[in-house]
Amino acid sequence: MSRGGQGLARVAVVVRAGAAPLWWLGVFAAGIGLSVPGLTGRRIGVLAGAALFIVAAAVIALLRRGRYRDLTRAAARAGKHDVLQDRAVTARNWRRGHRWWLLLAFLAALGSALAAPAAGGLLLAGCGVGLWLKASWIGRLEKAGDQLLWVRVDWLGRNAGNPAGKAVKAYRTTGIAAGDAKPGGSRRKTPALV
Repeated sequence: MSRGGQGLARVAVVVRAGAAPLWWLGVFAAGIGLSVPGLTGRRIGVLAGAALFIVAAAVIALLRRGRYRDLTRAAARAGKHDVLQDRAVTARNWRRGHRWWLLLAFLAALGSALAAPAAGGLLLAGCGVGLWLKASWIGRLEKAGDQLLWVRVDWLGRNAGNPAGKAVKAYRTTGIAAGDAKPGGSRRKTPALV
């Protein structure tokens, strides 16, 4: 990164990176949890899990939206020497930085099945859905501003953490066609070569 350029990661990709692991770990934990009768019984466990799923998805999706809006308003245009990080690299960095937390969350969800079958797994899956909804909301924010939002990699920290954390001062922006991810962080389909 010569001449003062910074490494930039897509905000929506960082948010979205945890959605798939949390969803699948939650689904597996809930499925395994159903094989255990638990203290409350399967019916109560599933009903409690469904409520936790909805609450977790809503809370995660709505959490810190004001902070994201403030950072978007303070965003500056990315410089020509800034380096845009690939979607796959950003997702891999997030998952590597959070692998132990994901493992602990999965084990906790499995352990909770002894009390309420499937509840912990559904809570975990709800967190994944909440992250996906938040990334979709960021995508709508990007489309409305006709720009993609990027965050400096060094501000994310060692664990490729929260793109709206205290260390993040402002976002950078590029045109809507930059990078290899669409608004919202999903993979951009490359046109077929003729």
